[in-house]
Amino acid sequence: MIKQEKVTFTINTLDELYPQVPIPLDHKDPYTLLIAVLMSAQSTDVRVNLITPKLFAIADNPHDMVKLTVEEIREIIKPVGLSPMKAKGIHGLSEMMIEKHNGQVPQSFEALEEFPAVGHKTASVVMSQAFNVPAFPVDTHIHRLMYRWGFTNGKNVVQTEKDAKRLFPKDLWNKLHLQIIWYGRQYSPARGWNLEKDIITKTIGRKTVLDAYHKKTR
Repeated sequence: MIKQEKVTFTINTLDELYPQVPIPLDHKDPYTLLIAVLMSAQSTDVRVNLITPKLFAIADNPHDMVKLTVEEIREIIKPVGLSPMKAKGIHGLSEMMIEKHNGQVPQSFEALEEFPAVGHKTASVVMSQAFNVPAFPVDTHIHRLMYRWGFTNGKNVVQTEKDAKRLFPKDLWNKLHLQIIWYGRQYSPARGWNLEKDIITKTIGRKTVLDAYHKKTR
């Protein structure tokens, strides 16, 4: 296959597997999504979804969140890991949102990335999933699969995002990045990887990846 055929095969396969794709993090509005995404750094969506109801029962908007101290937030979110940094970020961005954006989540990458503890990936998730603005957030699953499929050199997530945006149609970005995340979790994980179940990598994967897999499993 030439690269464009591989891209088309990937899109079609993912559409067959995930015609409707859910957002992994539970939320009810842009603010709760932003907080959940921030909390998911170096944690799992499952763990975050267990903790956010406890936090949002007390504070599900920036005005209520700033009534809590950083320490009170940290105590609630401690199970997700990195709680000191995340608690400080949640409190700080809530203050900043009230002061600069009338308590509303801003609808621009630049404004979101000004918030403490909010990087480009977090901003991209919020823009795509809360506001339906085309974006291609790259998490560990997407970074891994884009390399396995030969769509990027795998050097860093910045390059992976550029390559994804170059290869895939813009109107598919928001759905596609979620589809790849779900596919990575179910069929192409970092650990316990079974190539026979990973139809996309088995069909279009780069030779070095396939050779390394077969060598490891001999």
